Amino acid sequence: MSLIGVLSSDNRINEVIRTSFENEDDFDYNLQFPKDEEAILEFLNFDLPEIVIINFSDKKLPLDPIHEKIQKDAWLHNFGIIGIYDHTEVDEETLHRELLGLNILALLDQLRLQSHLVKCIRIIEQNRQIIFHHELSDKLIDSAEGSFTIQNDTLAVSVYANIAATMLFQRGFIEPVKKMHMQLGLAELIINGVEHGNCGITYEEKSQFLSEERGVNELVEEKNKDPEIAKKKVFFEWEIMDDCTKFIIRDQGEGFDVLGLSETLKKEGPLSLHGRGIKMARQFAHKMFYNEKGNEVTLYIKHDHKPEVTTPEGFMKEEMVVVQPGDVAFEQGESSNYLYYITSGRFSVYHNGRSVGSLSPEDIFMGEMSFLLNNRRSATVKADTYGRLIKISRKSFVSVVKQYPHYGIFLSKLLARKLVRANQMNARVQKYEV
Repeated sequence: MSLIGVLSSDNRINEVIRTSFENEDDFDYNLQFPKDEEAILEFLNFDLPEIVIINFSDKKLPLDPIHEKIQKDAWLHNFGIIGIYDHTEVDEETLHRELLGLNILALLDQLRLQSHLVKCIRIIEQNRQIIFHHELSDKLIDSAEGSFTIQNDTLAVSVYANIAATMLFQRGFIEPVKKMHMQLGLAELIINGVEHGNCGITYEEKSQFLSEERGVNELVEEKNKDPEIAKKKVFFEWEIMDDCTKFIIRDQGEGFDVLGLSETLKKEGPLSLHGRGIKMARQFAHKMFYNEKGNEVTLYIKHDHKPEVTTPEGFMKEEMVVVQPGDVAFEQGESSNYLYYITSGRFSVYHNGRSVGSLSPEDIFMGEMSFLLNNRRSATVKADTYGRLIKISRKSFVSVVKQYPHYGIFLSKLLARKLVRANQMNARVQKYEV
C-alpha cells in the first residue's frame, strides 16, 4: 500500500482527488489529508509518505513555512511530489523555477486532475526503484540502463522526463539547476516525438489550433482517434556511464528534415517559435544529434560530480570530512565508532580486496550496519571522486535522535528496506543454486 499525503485546503480539489482513487478498484492506497501546518509537519515527520500531492495554488495553505522546513531538513524530503496548479495563475516552467530543489515528479493543471492524477501515480509506482533514493537498488543491475515506452499522451510525458532528471539528481550527478533544465527539455523532446513524430502534426496545424484557443493535447487526442496513430509509441532509453548519461528518444513517425530545421533556427534567431524542444535541450546537453531520418535524437548529459545533498538539520554541527580520490574512509576489520552521512562523492566498497559495490549520496549512509551493531567493519570503502562526509559519533547520533525522533523512524525504515533488498537478492541466488 502506498501512503499518499494531500496538502490542500480546497475541498473541491480534495473531492476530485478522492473520487479519482475511488474509481480505481485495483489500486491499493492510503490517502491522508493533514489540515494545518502542525498536522502537515507531523505527518511528514512521522508517517514518512512516499508521495505527497501539494496544491501550489492554494492561498490558504502555509506553503512557505512548509517549503522552508522541507529544505532545511533533508530527511523530510524523501518523498516524490505531485504539484497541482492553476494555469490561469502560473505556467509550468515558472513553477519549476520557483520550486527548484524540491523533488517534483509531476505538475498537473487542476483541469487535468481527474484524468491524469492516478495515471501519474501509477507511472511513479512502477518506477519507484529509480526515483526514491531511500529505496536502495542494485546499481549494477537496475540503474545502469533502462527504458520507457510512452503512449501518445502529452499530459503524462512530464512524469517520464522528471523521473529521468530525478534519477541523475538523486545519484549526485547533476546540480539542481541542470535538473530543472533537463525536466523541461526532455519533456519537450518527448512531446515532439508524440506531436510531430507519431501524430504527424505540422507547425502550421499546431499554430492554427492554438489560435482557436484550444490545447495541443486536444489535437493529439483527435489524431489518436486514428487506430494507426494511436498504436504508435515513443521510446525513451538511458544508459549511465562513468562521466555522462546517454538518453535516446525515438518515435515511430516519418521523421523530419533535420538540416532544414537547423537552417530555419539560424535564420529566425533565439526568439523563433520553431524547435523549442531542441533549443531547450541544447542548454543542458553536452552533445546532441539526430539520426538521418529525424525520428531519433541522442543526448549526452555530462555529470557535474560536484552536487551535494542537503545536510539534515540535526547533523549541521557534526564534523565534515573532505576526501580526495583514493582516500580510504574506513578499513575492513577496524572498529566502527562512527557513522558517515554522504553529502557528495562516489565510493567503492571492497571485501577481502574484491570490489563488491559502490556508494553515493543516494545511499545516504555508509557503515551504518556495523555502527549500530557495534561490529567491526565488514568492508573497506575508498573514494573514487572528491567527496564530503559527515562524521557522526555514537554519542552525537543518540543525542540527535532524541532531539529529532523522526530520524530514528527514518533510519529504521531505511534499514528495513535494505534487509528486504538483501533477502530478495539471497532468494534469487538460492533459486539459481537449487
